[in-house]
Amino acid sequence: MQIQLSDHFSYYKLIKFTLPAIAMMIVTSVYSVVDGFFVSNFAGDISFKAVNLTMPFLMILGTVGFMFGTGGSAIVANTFGEGDKERANRYFSLFVYVTFALGVIFAVIGFVLMRQICFLLGARGEILANCVVYGRIILCALPFFVLQYLFQSFFAAAEKPQLGFAVTVAAGLCNMVLDAVLVLLLPQEYKLMGAAVATAVSQIAGGLIPLVYFFRENDSILSLGKTRFDGRALVKACINGSSEFMSNVSMNLVGMLYNLQLIKYAGEDSIAAYGVMMYVSMIFSSAFIGYSIGTAPIISYNDGARNKGELRGVMQKSLVILGVVGLIMLAAAELSAKSLSQLFVAYNGELLAMTVHGFRIFSLSFPFMGFAIFGSGLFTALNDGLTSAAISFLRTLVFQAGAVLILPSLWGLDGIWISVVAAECMAVLFTVLFFLAKRKRRIQYV
Repeated sequence: MQIQLSDHFSYYKLIKFTLPAIAMMIVTSVYSVVDGFFVSNFAGDISFKAVNLTMPFLMILGTVGFMFGTGGSAIVANTFGEGDKERANRYFSLFVYVTFALGVIFAVIGFVLMRQICFLLGARGEILANCVVYGRIILCALPFFVLQYLFQSFFAAAEKPQLGFAVTVAAGLCNMVLDAVLVLLLPQEYKLMGAAVATAVSQIAGGLIPLVYFFRENDSILSLGKTRFDGRALVKACINGSSEFMSNVSMNLVGMLYNLQLIKYAGEDSIAAYGVMMYVSMIFSSAFIGYSIGTAPIISYNDGARNKGELRGVMQKSLVILGVVGLIMLAAAELSAKSLSQLFVAYNGELLAMTVHGFRIFSLSFPFMGFAIFGSGLFTALNDGLTSAAISFLRTLVFQAGAVLILPSLWGLDGIWISVVAAECMAVLFTVLFFLAKRKRRIQYV
């Protein structure tokens, strides 16, 4: 029987409903990791460094999909909770059309300025040439990439999280198969180009399949159709989703800062070590992001329906789930650090040792990460975008940037790895303070 947003959520039902969103985000991360695996092992270390230097900029452009997805789905689910289905679908259509249009604009601008941007990111010589080739190919798929991010949130709001997972798996398999074919079979000078084409095709599939589904008659509660421009709704969606936008933009800006600090303290090889950590930690953090995406429509619906008892129950169960999962992730990361690192940099013993050591320090952040991510997502779901944005801004920019600038001067390279742990601890502390400050205004969170 299909779980509905109006149901009472036990631990079992909550996990069952959010599991497709969690799996969807993990699969998305996994096929990004597969890209890194093929590029590192078959295209060479220069290509791998080029991908790691270029990716933060490309991900920043894609965050517009996250912003309208998380912020817009909160509005749509809340409107459904108020009982206005027609207006909810009108909002949904507006957010999809605007997101696609912005994707086209950003793709054109990025394509034209790609060389200058990569130069500013520190790319030089052969690495710069590879960055430009990889980036421009990925940008051709950007309008669909932003839709892929947007629909990841709206599938849960449409009460079809399993379908969202299926689409993500299909796109991921497409990427993996094309990676295996193009990277392995193409001549050496075209392997990086092949990896970029594989990623671009999978992103087009990930955005186009949901677009066709929602345009056609379907059995979900959402469908695409006629709409009208509503500046107030767009602004509200941007404010609601500003935390996710800020989180992703800040995270990638900080990634650029990490690369610059790593070059300063350990040379260009350390970029590859950091790239490995980012690929692996992406999988772990995506589970928390997926859980936040999965619970958001439940929270928004019950907030719109003024069902405070159910809302409080979902909050309490979520804190328990996040705590247990965070500890499991820490144990898994510590035990598998060497094996995971060997997938990418087994060809260089010194680089492998650096990566394993750094990853074991870096993984101490996992027990804290989930609470900060969920806290930000909670306020987005409650249509309190400013508080959500404040949490994300502090977590992903202020604390991390401050830590990565200060701690290396005390502990050298280890200070760079420790900075992530310090930032996540501070983010949890401030998330708790925001909960306490907002407690009397909204609901009893805990």
